Amino acid sequence: MADPKKIKEAFERNQKAIEKRPSLAKSTATTKVHLFDGTTCEVEHKHWKFKVDIGEAEGGNNAGPGPGILERGALGSCLAIGYSQRAAVLGIPIEGIEVEVESDFDARPMLHLDDEHPPGFEALRYRVHIKSPASEEEIMRVIEETDKHSPVLDDFKRGIPVEREVKIENTKREMS
Repeated sequence: MADPKKIKEAFERNQKAIEKRPSLAKSTATTKVHLFDGTTCEVEHKHWKFKVDIGEAEGGNNAGPGPGILERGALGSCLAIGYSQRAAVLGIPIEGIEVEVESDFDARPMLHLDDEHPPGFEALRYRVHIKSPASEEEIMRVIEETDKHSPVLDDFKRGIPVEREVKIENTKREMS
């Protein structure tokens, strides 16, 4: 487990660097996804590669977790990491963190059986379990401050602009 002292030092170092040079705070991240074998995706970001797929019942290869699992995992892990960081910065001891994320959804829109409702999650809920000798007030401070500044939680709460660009490579061969 990462040392709270190292977490705090890294957080404060990054904070100071951005205070000195605010332009460092702005960047663009790119993750590439390559589909193969019908439904299996290889997700690549920097040196990480992992597979995403759908289950066999949906016609997939079950080669990895599905996109909805990753959405819930992204939210839960962002919050858990954030709680750990904030506790370290505030000097509040934490012995364990678990975040459980639950989503409600209706598969009909995704299966083109309902155009009246959105195809995504209808609701999200998360439960936080923190093990610590600190007071409830201290733990709630960690949770409230983290939730307020969580980028993934913000992505779910706030509509963000999405742009699409399409490149079509025609592979039709002309007969001579």
